[in-house]
Parts: sequence; structure tokens; C-alpha cells
Amino acid sequence: MKLKYPALLDPDFQPMELVLRDYEERMRNSAHQRLSIALERHKGYCERFDFDILQDGLNDETNFAIVERYIKTLLWVFGGWKIHVSGSRPVYEYLRAAYTREGLRKFDVWFMGDRVYEREFEVAYWENPDDMPATKHSAKAVGRHLNGCRIGFDAGGSDRKVSAVIDGETVYSEEVVWHPKTQSDPQYHLDGILDSFRTAASKMPRVDGIGVSTAGVTIDNRIKVAALFIKVSEEDFHSRVKDIYLTAAKALGENVPIEVANDGDVTALAGAMDLNENGILGIAMGTSEAGGYVDPNGNITGWLNELAFVPVDFNRDAAVDEWSGDYGCGVKYFSQDGVIKLAPAAGIDLDESLTPAEKLSAVQKLMEQGDPRAAKIYESIGSYFGYTLAFYARFYEINHVLIMGRVTSGEGGVILLNRAREVLQGEFPDLAARIQLNIPDESSRRVGQSIAAASLPE
Repeated sequence: MKLKYPALLDPDFQPMELVLRDYEERMRNSAHQRLSIALERHKGYCERFDFDILQDGLNDETNFAIVERYIKTLLWVFGGWKIHVSGSRPVYEYLRAAYTREGLRKFDVWFMGDRVYEREFEVAYWENPDDMPATKHSAKAVGRHLNGCRIGFDAGGSDRKVSAVIDGETVYSEEVVWHPKTQSDPQYHLDGILDSFRTAASKMPRVDGIGVSTAGVTIDNRIKVAALFIKVSEEDFHSRVKDIYLTAAKALGENVPIEVANDGDVTALAGAMDLNENGILGIAMGTSEAGGYVDPNGNITGWLNELAFVPVDFNRDAAVDEWSGDYGCGVKYFSQDGVIKLAPAAGIDLDESLTPAEKLSAVQKLMEQGDPRAAKIYESIGSYFGYTLAFYARFYEINHVLIMGRVTSGEGGVILLNRAREVLQGEFPDLAARIQLNIPDESSRRVGQSIAAASLPE
């Protein structure tokens, strides 16, 4: 595969979007059939997709490879504990074998089934596609409620931020250093959250609502998975962490409304409020790749948006994520790991005794010094990103992309952004005409984040 705008330091990069377009072109010129897929999540919410694949028996291995990457993407964008399949028995059998506790996608089965939805993961076949579940959305107009006295809380891995907001104006804000990822006692986390809540409450005559922006997967205001609590035991997580924000809110009053949302979604909401626009995809490139989305109607969708686990590179020899055990996923391209991965190809030797964050800082210092080797790293990531945005656009209606995180700071972020624009304009001009790419100012983003979080509850 020859790219117009290759990743200079990764010549084997195979963008998912181009692979799918090649497959679709081949499929149109060959015998093909309709495949129906539906992903079911909590409360019967469902996302359904109908598309063509090569005829069964024509090239099943190619079908399996394409469909597996596609469904992996759907699962981590939208979420789900059950995959419904119709139209191809061989594809169904392949997926049923892959999505077991010992299968190819055993991590996904554990993550989605055991932790997020607390259901046994299933793959089901339907003879008649008309009998399959239809799309049922959970999008709702969360946020933009600025009346009254509100608390906005942002739980990060190194600090917690809280704001007291009265009628949309921040009257008090503070950041407190804490170390949630190293603490095993849930009381440490609860005490920190309560301290922030009570401090903000003391700056207002009353509390009309609490909005929480938190890292991790949240459903119905409950924490399902979050690295903030990585040291907490399974028993304590289930008994004391899942409802930790609800518990903290009750300490301020039994009937105080609270809304808990993923920090990526709140960041996208903050961008939507700042720009007075919708159709916002927010992507943070830091320790990992985090995503958030506000749809064209201004709603938070209830999707997972866990872009770190979404495949972006079809190359089977691509870097493997240590946690999920899968190859070619976003975490190895749009995070500090992506920078570190490309450093040897750029001729940069990083001290192995350094932490990943320190290795990123070392490359950023070279960037500040005008080192062309560091610039090639960011240009390569920009190529990754341009092609990947076209892939993301299959699943998200995007008008604006907000790019954030430590990886995008400084001149490196500018190079990354310019290269991504170049890829979009050269390869996907229809998308380039519609999608605007921005790196928001960090100081204004923090203020906007606190107001957006405070605006969550009605």
C-alpha cells in the first residue's frame, strides 16, 4: 500500500480507512452479500450497521480480517455486551470463537462483559436480519445548564480540580495535587472528593447541582472502569468505588442532583460551549488516547468513545498494546507511547531508566531545540492522525476536532496538526472542507472544563 502522505518513520503503516476503501472497491467488483451487525449495550440501547462483504467461500480469511477489525472498532466506539449477527454463518462462527474468555478477543470480553456492563458477553446469530434489534440511541442533552449554584469537579490522575459556579460564572476554583493511582484505600479517594465538594460548596449560598468529569467509563453515574482506582481491590471497587460520586454528593444533601460523565465527553462539551458549535470530537493525547463526543444535536451520546482500543493500523506486525494484547490500536499512535515508539526510527536514543512521561519530555526538549529528528516524529504522528480521522468519520458526524494532551503541546503539536490537515486535504478533500482541527488554549480549556462539568446536571 503506497500512501500519498506516509508516516516517515513508519513505512509499514496501513491506515484502516484506506484498507477498508480497497476492500470495498474489490467487493463491488466481486460476488458479495449483505452482513448485518448490531451491538447491544445497557437498557437495550443498540447500534446497528448493515454493509456488504465478499461472498461466503470466496475469500473467508479476508472477510474475517476486515470484519474483526471493524467490529472491534464498533465495540470500543459504542460499547456493548452482545453482538448480533445476520447474513453470514462463517463470519458469525468466527466472531463467536473470537469473543470468548479464551479467544482472540478475551480482553474485550472481560472488559465489556465483566466490568462495564456486568453481563455475560454474547454473540448471537439471526437467520432473518429483519428480526434483529434496531438502532436505539441513548443520546441526551446533558450539560449547558448554567443557572443557579453549581459545583464542577474534574478528577485527574495527578490533581483534582473543583469550581464553584454561580449562573455560569466561576466564583472560585482550585487545583489540589493528589495521587489516586497509588492508593489502595477507597477512603483516600472519597476523602479527596468530599474535600473538593465541600470547599466549593462553602463559596456559595447553596448547592443546586454537582457535575463530575472523571477519567474512566461511566454508566448511569457509576464508575465501571477507571485507572484512577487501579490499586483498589476488586472487592473494594465493587462495594465502595462504583458509587463513590453518588456517596459524596449525598454528604452535601440527600437530594442534590449529580451528573457524572467521562472526562473526554466533558472536554468535548466544553469545546462545544466555547465554540457555540456541535459535532465535536475531542481527542487527548497523553498517557493514553482519550476521546469524547458531542453529537450534531448537542447531545452526549452515552457511547464509550474508548479510542485507545480502536484499531488504526491494519498491519499485523504493528505495535501491540500491553494491556489488551491487541495490535495497531490508537494508544500506540496517539499518546506518549506513540512518540516513544518512533524515537529509535528517528535516531533518538532514550534512556531506558526514564519513565514514559520523562521520555516524552526528552523528545519535546529536542523539539524546542529545533532538532529535525524530533520534528519527524510529530510529522509521522500527524500522518497517522490525518488518515485516522477519516476512519473515525465513518462513525462520528464531525464538524470540529479538538486535540489536547501533553503530546500536542509546543511546536510538535503544530507540526502534527499541519500534517494531519495536509493528509485530509490531499486524500479526503470532502472531509477537509467540513472538519476543522484545533488545539485549544490550555488555560482557557481548564476554565471551560470546570464550567462544562458544573453545567451537567439539570
